[in-house]
Amino acid sequence: MNRHLHGKIYGAVTVGERGQVVIPAQIRKIFKVKPGDKLIVFAKPGGMIGLVPAGEFNQFLSEAAEMLAKFKK
Repeated sequence: MNRHLHGKIYGAVTVGERGQVVIPAQIRKIFKVKPGDKLIVFAKPGGMIGLVPAGEFNQFLSEAAEMLAKFKK
């Protein structure tokens, strides 16, 4: 994750009738999010919702699996 994002609010979004939101342009630029990109949607108890680029999420899962395999040995 980009270290410049810590603790900063990048705008507010409105949920449309079809449940859609527009990701603020500054965040799209920082994360290089383009039309057609896949994002993973996650939720944390208490109402927090987040988006993670699918490639970053897959990389995280791969690294976590490698670490778990090392711990098992």
